[in-house]
This record gives sequence, C-alpha cells and structure tokens, in this order.
Amino acid sequence: MNIQIIQGNEKHAIYAEEICQLIEESAKVRGTGIAKREPEYIRTKFRNENAIIALDGDQLVGFCYIEIFQNKKYVSNSGLIVKEAYRKYGIAKEIKKKAFSLAREKYPQARIFGITTSLAVMKINSELGYKPVTFSELTQDEAFWKGCQSCPNYDILNRNNMKMCLCTGMLAPSKEDEMKFNLTNKIVTNVEK
Repeated sequence: MNIQIIQGNEKHAIYAEEICQLIEESAKVRGTGIAKREPEYIRTKFRNENAIIALDGDQLVGFCYIEIFQNKKYVSNSGLIVKEAYRKYGIAKEIKKKAFSLAREKYPQARIFGITTSLAVMKINSELGYKPVTFSELTQDEAFWKGCQSCPNYDILNRNNMKMCLCTGMLAPSKEDEMKFNLTNKIVTNVEK
C-alpha cells in the first residue's frame, strides 16, 4: 500500500459521491448514525480546503472534514470513514490527526469537538487530547444538531432536548487555550525551581 493522507482541495471533489455512499453504508452496518451528507456538501468541504482525504493511488481510502460553528468558537471533526479493506492499519488515526491539525491551524481560537459511538474513535480522540464532556459543553448551534437527524437514534437525542444521546461528546481545547495552559505550567514550574 502507498497511502497518501492529505488536505483535500477542489480537485478531490470527484470523490464526493463515493464518500457519501461509504458513509451511508458504514452507518447501516454499525446501526448508528454518521450524519448523512449530500455530495454537494462534501464538494464544498473540498473547495474550502476543510477536508482530509486518504488515497491509495487514485483510489479513495478514507475521509474526514472539519466544520465551523458559533462564529469560529467551535470546530468539529466529522465524517471520519475508512474503507473496510483498509481498516486495522491505523489510517483512521492518521486521518483524524491531520483533521485535528488542520482545525487548529485554520481556527486556533476554536475548541475542537466531536460526538461518536465508536470506541476506536474515542481512543483516537483521547490520544489527541479530547476529554469526554456532556453535550452542554459542545456547540449549541442548531446546524450541528440538525446533522444528527439522519441517525436512527435521533429520537433519543430529540426526546432529551439535545442534552444526551447514545453518542459520547468529546472536546479538545483550542490551540490558543493549550498554548496559554502550557505557558502557565512552564511559569509555575520555573517559579517552583
């Protein structure tokens, strides 16, 4: 395998239909929702360079995108998917790392979040510095929660006024907040010496 994991751009929009199909198939197999998206939505992510794509030559391997909420206060990493034949090689982890870096690079003031039912994604998120949180700590932007409507568990979320579901909310500090925290710790450590 010669897998390239790169920031997507407009030329990668040709993969939009295949990505949507892959997301839909995976959601059916898992029995939980990955927010269903239309090809034009995915093409927009490529045009705005808010996507990470993994390719084996010209074959789609995996994908993830970032989305901005509440005037750049929050950024989500969403739609993480890897074709079944390429799973168990750490590709999802590398895609997620690049999406996380892209979010921090483009939106350093934004807190990065996601929701998932996948234990593998929870482990990857934890390694990147995400912490489990209640949904009240996540964006309250209706546009984000509207994406959950395609999930078979949406009735649970809706019944609980968007406060809880089967997914686990995970949140990472913004790049700016992490830099402040590291600087504060460095100052405290130097004072203690």
